[in-house]
Amino acid sequence: MTALIIDSAASAGHPVPPGHPEHQGRYDAARAALEGVANARWLNSRAAVRSELERFHTAAHIERVLGLTATVSEGDWAALDADTQVTQSSAAAGLHAAGGVVEAVDRVMRGEGLHAFCLARPPGHHAEPDRAMGFCLFNSIAVGACHALEAHGLDRVAIVDVDVHHGNGSQCLAEVDERVFFASLHQAPLYPGTGTRKETGRNGNVLNIPLPANTPAAVWRQHFEGEVLPALKQFQPQMLFVSAGFDAYADDPLGGFLLQDVDYAWIAQELAGVAEETADSRLVSVMEGGYDCPALGRAAAAFTAAL
Repeated sequence: MTALIIDSAASAGHPVPPGHPEHQGRYDAARAALEGVANARWLNSRAAVRSELERFHTAAHIERVLGLTATVSEGDWAALDADTQVTQSSAAAGLHAAGGVVEAVDRVMRGEGLHAFCLARPPGHHAEPDRAMGFCLFNSIAVGACHALEAHGLDRVAIVDVDVHHGNGSQCLAEVDERVFFASLHQAPLYPGTGTRKETGRNGNVLNIPLPANTPAAVWRQHFEGEVLPALKQFQPQMLFVSAGFDAYADDPLGGFLLQDVDYAWIAQELAGVAEETADSRLVSVMEGGYDCPALGRAAAAFTAAL
């Protein structure tokens, strides 16, 4: 069965100040590379509606993001935090990034594809229920996981975060919902400073694996294979979500990990195997970080092709 690529063209409508690492070129590079993936079916994203966002985010947070973007003067920016700036058109990009994941969940649940990759920016895994941070407006993968649970009646879903930065926002969901397993392999120390081994969630459904900069890819794989995969299989998720951050690539300027194309292909194959075993192969991936555009494109294509 073909893989689905959910494309958010609204990503291009989220300009950032000059020199900001989370720029439109990231989307363009990933899209160009993904066009070379064989047997992929491309679909357009849709905007998330308020009720879908409110499964994870507070009403006050949604109002702040949408209200601030509505008041920005043309050609100017406003700051949600020190790293996260928005313009008039940023709301559409954030809504389509989250809505694209919801659309992916619906399509995979209907059997239109075993796997879906959501191509969108800005990323989302740092956004917490009540605040934007770290380039992220809405937590797209958390919104999608909540949709799988509430709209489709699943009992257990898992989020695996392979971004070089800890997915603090996504962890917030697992901390309060025992139906969600969250695992993250991330560099420490590094932004946002969360994700210690001691953070296991009130139900033991959080697994954090902080690793130092310059961790060899072989060692990264050992932790993934020896800790993440067994924990996933024990949890038995009925749908698997992947925060596909490509900033763990060796060339990335914001991280210090050493992964290559072959490692991202291996990650995809291993997670697809777990999804096949526990979730009828239902797997939804969401593009998160990745700030060296050529490396981002290569890694995204290798990951998606391996699915």
